[in-house]
Amino acid sequence: MNNMSKKGTALIIGGGIAGLLSARVLADYYEEVVIVEKDNFPAGSEDRAGTPQSFHPHRFTQRGKEIMTRFFPDFEQDLAEQGARSVLNKTVHNMNQHGSVVVQYPRNDYKFSRALLEWVVRRRVREIPGVRILPKHEVLRLLTTSDHAAVTGIAVRDRGSDGQEKVLMGDLVVDTSGRSSKLTAWLENLGYDVPQPDLLKVNLGYSTRRYRIPPGQAHLIETWDTVIIGGQPANGTFSGVFSIIENQIAEVLLYRPGGHYPPTDAEQFEQAVAQLPSPLIAELLQGLEPITNPRGFRVSALHRHHFEQMERWPSGLLVLGDAFCIYDPIFGQGMTVAAIEAEVLEACLREQWEAPRPQFEQRTLRSIQAAIEPAWWLNCANDLQWEGVEYAGAEPLKGISFGRKYLDLHLERATAGPDFKLFGLYWAVNTLSISPREMLNPDLVTSVLEATEEGRQWLDELTQQYGQPLEHVWNDIVPTFSEAPYPSVSR
Repeated sequence: MNNMSKKGTALIIGGGIAGLLSARVLADYYEEVVIVEKDNFPAGSEDRAGTPQSFHPHRFTQRGKEIMTRFFPDFEQDLAEQGARSVLNKTVHNMNQHGSVVVQYPRNDYKFSRALLEWVVRRRVREIPGVRILPKHEVLRLLTTSDHAAVTGIAVRDRGSDGQEKVLMGDLVVDTSGRSSKLTAWLENLGYDVPQPDLLKVNLGYSTRRYRIPPGQAHLIETWDTVIIGGQPANGTFSGVFSIIENQIAEVLLYRPGGHYPPTDAEQFEQAVAQLPSPLIAELLQGLEPITNPRGFRVSALHRHHFEQMERWPSGLLVLGDAFCIYDPIFGQGMTVAAIEAEVLEACLREQWEAPRPQFEQRTLRSIQAAIEPAWWLNCANDLQWEGVEYAGAEPLKGISFGRKYLDLHLERATAGPDFKLFGLYWAVNTLSISPREMLNPDLVTSVLEATEEGRQWLDELTQQYGQPLEHVWNDIVPTFSEAPYPSVSR
């Protein structure tokens, strides 16, 4: 964009991945972009106090990587220079309740810790002209016009020695402050009616421990990408994930929703790893040196806000990332959704700059919600297979009972063959590369269900329930899922 067309100041609340991506986008449209972060940023690739989940495994899906590469070309080279490693042709062992699928990873992707990724991206963002990062500042409230119809800035408190309150004025404020966002309270204090969020009461917990790979075990680095031992809802077993990140460090995660939490005691953690449905992870850990105690993280509920439904919304305010919706971290979708939302923000800004129209913010929030919906629906469909998980939404979630059952039957069919086409489709949908509609269409669903006795019986029940073939009532069964968040190549 021509610099002459830039105008004004954008303020971003929160300096995590969503905030950094937002800064990259906004810098093309605003003369000044200020990231306000409550934490003090570490000098190197270290975890921040304000991101308690940072220690645990993070990843970009292929879709997320493609977006990140467009915004920050060759960012993976920066990761590699800090010890991240390529997983091209490394082994992925994926076990679920129906069997195992073992493949060689086909792409030249890199594995990393969240701390390393954030440090690399933050360095890139600091280099963007017009972007300024203000650490150790807590945002206290929104500043508005007298009628509260427009946000004009934020009041912040310096968390340093003086603790002074100051005012930052801006033409646009974007809340990317994550799961600790105070946006709902701020809006209600300004007299806005905020809809109740959808809740998925997951009561999930996960524990992660890191290990050093000694020189004598270096062959593991050349052999393995990831080992996933999926938890089995019917038996209530933990999920276990082994992966190798940067600088000869391996990490192991234990996970389960439904209120039965994995241990954080070192001895009990190792015992739980040994009791997974497969011994493979425990075998890989033989000879590795634990370098941390297990660290736990718990989430009582996932939430999805419906800011886009508000009849009144102040101009000059947007929200994205975990401040809008949080996901089950086991699926690795959160950072990818943030990247997709940044692309949505970019498209909405481009449209507004080229042909300004009223209610830019409301249109943007609706577009962001369309990007959120597939990941939220998939999270609910997968997690509701577990006992102890409950959905509590303001409105019923369309097709979720169907999706919960069909996803499992699709995975069973894909694994049992194995049918690599079906398996690849399952992962492409769950990693947000393609729309769920690519997997949830009547022809494919009918084909999958007709392959097993259980499936045929359910297909008969569905046909009797609706009184006609599935293709005639398909839009009554599953959500439409807007194609807007997906690249045109997947349609």
